[in-house]
Amino acid sequence: MTTTPRPLIAVPARFSATASALRYAAEVNARALIEAVWRAGGEPAGIHPSTTDVPARLARFDGVLLPGGGDLAPHRYGAQEVHADVYDVDDLQDAFDLEVARAALDSGLPLLAICRGLQVVDVALGGTLEQDMGGPEREHRHLVHPVEIERGTLLEQATGAQKLDVSCYHHQRVDRLGSGLTATARAADGTVEGLELPGLPGWFTAVQWHPEDTAHEDPAQQGLFDALVRAARDRHRPGTEAPYER
Repeated sequence: MTTTPRPLIAVPARFSATASALRYAAEVNARALIEAVWRAGGEPAGIHPSTTDVPARLARFDGVLLPGGGDLAPHRYGAQEVHADVYDVDDLQDAFDLEVARAALDSGLPLLAICRGLQVVDVALGGTLEQDMGGPEREHRHLVHPVEIERGTLLEQATGAQKLDVSCYHHQRVDRLGSGLTATARAADGTVEGLELPGLPGWFTAVQWHPEDTAHEDPAQQGLFDALVRAARDRHRPGTEAPYER
């Protein structure tokens, strides 16, 4: 009996100083993230952060998941000063993630961007970030809060909802939107919680929260991973529908 191969989903690895049972610094991804892709029917594959031939390296994959992580270096979006709470900046990670975002968008490769991933896409398209949201009383760390989702968006289609309670962990947020991007979800304080690129010849949505935190028990959050894998599979099917347009 022949089975259909799982769509291959590239997940850029994150650098880690330590990892259990390993004698060296590691390249990792969160298990909850990987399991969410697997539940969706995808084959998650971590890829090494190197800026060498990124478009060619991505060409063998069916989709990309750009995960969370540390902060982007402020100079990447034109800032002259660095806020004291900017953390875990890595120049190679920044350069690689930005190349991955641009290559996926340019090629129409299905792309789901999460937390830092959303910020990477915004900066890759010329947007800027607020380096710090204002400390514990304003930041969205270890916080579950509601977001409002724009109707008719890929985000609404994936989650099946116009309002969601989401799990957040971030102290930065979008300031100026990158070229062509539109906000698809916002928190009550106005924070951009979702981004899309209407008219893009491919599937793309980004969320500022971490759907992997609750995807194992929340079908709306798992729906984001399901939609990514479905779009990755549909790339090989003739006559599939184009993304929404406004």
